[in-house]
Amino acid sequence: MSRRKLIQMMATLGGAPALMQPALAQTAGAQRGGARAAGFFYPEETVPHERTFMQWPVSRRVYDDEDFLYDLQDCIAEIASTIFEFEPVVIMAAAEHHRDIRRRVASGVALWDIPTDDLWCRDSGPAFVVDGKGGLALTQFNFNGWGNKQTHENDGRIAALVAERLGLRVFDAGLVGEAGGVETDGQGTLIAHESSFINPNRNRGTKAQIEAMLLDTMGAEKVIWAPGIVGADITDYHIDALARFVQPGKVVIQMGEKIDRDDPWSKAAFETHAILAGATDARGRRLDLVTVPEPDDIRIDSDDFVSSYVNYYVCNDAVIAAAFGDTDSDSEAAKILAGLYPDREVVTLNIDPLGEVGGGIHCATHEQPQI
Repeated sequence: MSRRKLIQMMATLGGAPALMQPALAQTAGAQRGGARAAGFFYPEETVPHERTFMQWPVSRRVYDDEDFLYDLQDCIAEIASTIFEFEPVVIMAAAEHHRDIRRRVASGVALWDIPTDDLWCRDSGPAFVVDGKGGLALTQFNFNGWGNKQTHENDGRIAALVAERLGLRVFDAGLVGEAGGVETDGQGTLIAHESSFINPNRNRGTKAQIEAMLLDTMGAEKVIWAPGIVGADITDYHIDALARFVQPGKVVIQMGEKIDRDDPWSKAAFETHAILAGATDARGRRLDLVTVPEPDDIRIDSDDFVSSYVNYYVCNDAVIAAAFGDTDSDSEAAKILAGLYPDREVVTLNIDPLGEVGGGIHCATHEQPQI
């Protein structure tokens, strides 16, 4: 079941299905107050990485089709093995799964005994912050299954367990959300959809109060907000499926050639583009927007399939991106990414199982910056 289908099912049933778990407390031992007050910030993704973290999906409550789950795991294994060609990779999973994982991934990929439910490491995995002086810590997003829409008994504990294993302090500004819902330029500017944070399924309070928590969490100075879409998918429209910082002052965004006013995703994309085009960053710069086309003739014929070229992952010396079977747009997207990241190799993968469940490569990865 895709993450968009899940939302449709919930609406039909009139509420959350019984598999949902309450939000789990993640802040035990965390330092009260956000990263910003301590001089820490979440760096932009192009900085050198120590390693990449990923999660192994295992939950049969989330994936009741065993054959599809196997294909999804294979997709995660291929992404991990590809990234491992450029930097160290850790896959987190309970020890009982390690033998199976080991025969499916590159031999050097590390396996950590940290139980998981699902694969979305961008959201439930560790989010690292630095102080620019050799300090490294975690900043807590207090993952609650995208507003208690999905079971997260294990995933809700991952960030804290990684911090404990690495001996890192944890900052907690009280925000509930996901790192996939916010993009940073590493110089004080964030872009985000309001629907993923200013939403009672994550946070209570005024927009100003929630914005302050997000800035504290990320160690940033300014948020450029766009409305997004509430309730159309499990994430409430994460920004990293639409627009990404390439570097300070430059954003890549995926757009159709013209707006489809009958399509809420198209309308939201054009709305976000207009807001970014008129915005300035924390240093007063106007943003340079680079557009990537929408694929059309793709392998998976489903309204729920997520075909985001901008949900790529930047690792050391490479950009790991998706190809969806549309020869022209796949080629054009890869060419654009090569121009945006001229010192990195662009590697494209068939990640259709991820698209079928509502995400992409960026959603499945989380970087640890070098210090």
